[in-house]
Amino acid sequence: MAQLLRDLTQCPEVTRIVLTHNMHEAAVAIPETLASKVVNVNNLVPKGFGANHNAAFRHCQTHYFCVLNPDIRLLTNPFPVLLSVLKKTNAGAAAPISVNAEGVVEDSVRHFPHPRSLAAKAFGLTDGSYRSRPGAEPFAADWVGGMFMLFRSADFKAIHGFDEKYFLYYEDVDICARLWKAHRRVVACPQVTVVHNAQRASRRDLRHMRWHLQSMTRYFRKYLFRLPVAK
Repeated sequence: MAQLLRDLTQCPEVTRIVLTHNMHEAAVAIPETLASKVVNVNNLVPKGFGANHNAAFRHCQTHYFCVLNPDIRLLTNPFPVLLSVLKKTNAGAAAPISVNAEGVVEDSVRHFPHPRSLAAKAFGLTDGSYRSRPGAEPFAADWVGGMFMLFRSADFKAIHGFDEKYFLYYEDVDICARLWKAHRRVVACPQVTVVHNAQRASRRDLRHMRWHLQSMTRYFRKYLFRLPVAK
């Protein structure tokens, strides 16, 4: 988080930062230039991803609202390009391309999951992601990863934010599905690249694996035969 906050000092578009302390966490050093912009939220009990971001949105007084994981690093200021893309495409949400620490493009922009695609992924046939390269033109995508999502505040509010019944995982897929159902596009912007230190906890931690399976079950109950198509 401390590194991300230092990165954000180079982003004058950011006027308020809601810093959520979900559990008993060590204090974070806040750069002096950001001190007046930071709102600290201290949870008495841990909340899920969606609940935390919905709570953060209640502090939003601007036309745009950014969901940003603490394990993101900004290579350059991403906001001028992303804001321009939102305005030009009239989309409800936009996201950059994420790469890992070695510079390899992650699977953060994907087609909506389906039992067939999950089976194909299990056999190593496909990971369901769009093929894109840094620097390419923006394109409409089914869904983008929740580590970095820039919303139009009006659209986020209109669809009532994240579904808090997901504790962790699939909240990003769900909110993108609801944006498309509301006739609001989701756009991936390869012209912007960020570094993501993904933990992939659901692959090795039983509790996270359980949350992942529960969220997947909820998602398919809602959307299996009612998915929109990105256009």
